[in-house]
Amino acid sequence: MNFLKRTSQWLVVLLVPVILVLGVVRLLLTPLFIQLEYRTPNFPPDSYGFTMEDRLKWAEVARQYLLNDAGIEFLGELSFEDGSPLYNARELRHMVDVKVVIAQALRVWYLSLAVVALVGVWASRDGWWWEYRLALSRGGWLTAAILGSLVVFIALSFNVLFVAFHKIFFTGDTWIFRYSDTLIRLFPVRFWQDAFISVGGLSLLGGVLLGWFAARPRRTV
Repeated sequence: MNFLKRTSQWLVVLLVPVILVLGVVRLLLTPLFIQLEYRTPNFPPDSYGFTMEDRLKWAEVARQYLLNDAGIEFLGELSFEDGSPLYNARELRHMVDVKVVIAQALRVWYLSLAVVALVGVWASRDGWWWEYRLALSRGGWLTAAILGSLVVFIALSFNVLFVAFHKIFFTGDTWIFRYSDTLIRLFPVRFWQDAFISVGGLSLLGGVLLGWFAARPRRTV
């Protein structure tokens, strides 16, 4: 049983970074991030004519597609005022791929949350709650260490990280677009740089807070 407890504690340590990072990713998939991002200082305008209102409108539709159960026709049937399609075939294939990756990531997030919660229930009932809290704390500090290094890397070599990310999670070159394509006009490199920094920074902050507070001893009166 001691071996099982120790194994569970280390599992919690390893799952905490997954939970924190994917939790922030899920937060960025809410309308709030889009609303804030387009209003950040010096956000690049669309040289092909999208206004902020246009970007907010179409970005929100894209966000909804990534989280709903609709097929690609949800985006494929959209068009500009002149009747031309909003997205070309390459963009639509990429959005299908992105939807699959997000669905898989969220499943991992939910599963990780469930495992950590079940271990917590077990620890609470079996008298090793303090060890469980220490595992949460260690997971928090592990997250901070990983994300601290990653944030520095993002700031210094974002393009390298961006390309590597797409090569890991996507096959082929469907993620490479022209500057005139809708996806680039809605989500320029600045958008993704800010998104990566937000994921890294907020996950780091969450890790530090969890690492600090989870291991604080209970005050005795």
